[in-house]
Amino acid sequence: MPQPMPPLLDGRTAVVTGAAGGIGRACALHLAAAGATVRAVDRDADGLRRLADEAPVEPLVADLTDLEAAERAGAGADILVNNAGVQLVRPLEEFPPERFDHMLTLMLHAPFRLIRGALPHMYRRRWGRIVNISSVHGLRASAYKAAYVAAKHGLEGLSKVAALEGARHGVTSNCVCPGYVRTPLVERQIADQAATHGIPESEVIRDVLLAGSARKELLEPEEVAAAVGYLCTPAAAGITGISLPLDGGWTAR
Repeated sequence: MPQPMPPLLDGRTAVVTGAAGGIGRACALHLAAAGATVRAVDRDADGLRRLADEAPVEPLVADLTDLEAAERAGAGADILVNNAGVQLVRPLEEFPPERFDHMLTLMLHAPFRLIRGALPHMYRRRWGRIVNISSVHGLRASAYKAAYVAAKHGLEGLSKVAALEGARHGVTSNCVCPGYVRTPLVERQIADQAATHGIPESEVIRDVLLAGSARKELLEPEEVAAAVGYLCTPAAAGITGISLPLDGGWTAR
């Protein structure tokens, strides 16, 4: 559970995508603890039910590749956390075009439609917070991750445009850029690589995943949620158009 915090977000409605697990789940719990009414969006109905058993969130089962549904999901949001995403690792010449299209739709087109759906309400209220969960891969490329890197680089640009347009309306837009986070997806990658190479999982973390990072520890989802939560507070009104790396020093090189 997130650490108790003052109810800084009473009266605010927060939309969090990809909320059934990992970073999205941690963000939903954190924002709910801060007093926001959280609309938790995911296509995983079972995961949303488990989240709703733990915190007073409003589950919304939706496939965000349905872009009309994505725009509707953003309507009425004071806070929008664009988190939903997937990964596929393939060389460029073997990358399935249909998967490339799917990943760009989910991780770039859908955030655009969610922002588009949220902005009229934010502008009317003269207050809004958009936080896009980017990645260190929004700032640095890695081989074999063409769609993911392309989507996250695009999300960085989209976020900055929203910051420029939203500033006079009291709306901020920022990116949070984590390195590797301890999620079920990453833990499966670690186990698979350990089995493939016949090395301990600790070596996979230190020497493979975090080879470019000064800090040789995975981030916890709650660490990312804490950064997201701060950017949503009144104290962060002057922070907009930034990309905040949570990467253990990866981009410091």
